Amino acid sequence: MPTLILIRHAQASFGAADYDELSPLGHEQSRALGQALKALGIVPDAVCLGAQKRHRQTWEGINQALGHIAPPRILPGFNEFDFGGLLEARYAGRARPDNLHTERRAHFKALRETVLEWQKGEISDPPESYAAFAARVRTARTEAMSEGHETVLVVSSGGAIGQTVGDVMGAPADAMIRLQLQIKNCAMARLIVTPRAEHLSTFNETPHITAANEARLLTYS
Repeated sequence: MPTLILIRHAQASFGAADYDELSPLGHEQSRALGQALKALGIVPDAVCLGAQKRHRQTWEGINQALGHIAPPRILPGFNEFDFGGLLEARYAGRARPDNLHTERRAHFKALRETVLEWQKGEISDPPESYAAFAARVRTARTEAMSEGHETVLVVSSGGAIGQTVGDVMGAPADAMIRLQLQIKNCAMARLIVTPRAEHLSTFNETPHITAANEARLLTYS
């Protein structure tokens, strides 16, 4: 059956001037996932990436093990929503938590609350409406499978993957952020795609994580 494999990017640079850059650990995670995919015999017929740097860098690490894959197709619909801009829009003209963009606990607590308000249309002038985000992610999935390939690998981000899983499962909108915050770096979700529907096969798989490397390689941001 045609399968869409969605991979969240490896660890980015939280708190740095450029978040959209893999950390040294992120590069290691992406290479480890490529080795795990090769060991499992997973070689995609086609690859699609969001347009962000961390998506491309993650794929480059994966492909060090797989090799000989056709150049990836860039689908910006798989980009993450602008969480930094969204947080700035929410807190415009009002007090914000200390270390909003540099301390993980404060950041992700605020992000969860912000996304819930965004989904209800309660944030003025967001960088993108929630409806537009949901629509472009859905369109990107259709585009990724449009060429009739049997196995398509996509490197994307937690929000787009959380939105996809919630959408496929018919979950309420607020499931998106709850799923997003659980997705591990370089984790995989697999969808079986038929002419009539999409079916979730697996979620948050981490074939590159073992008992020996978990303490180092298992991250969420």
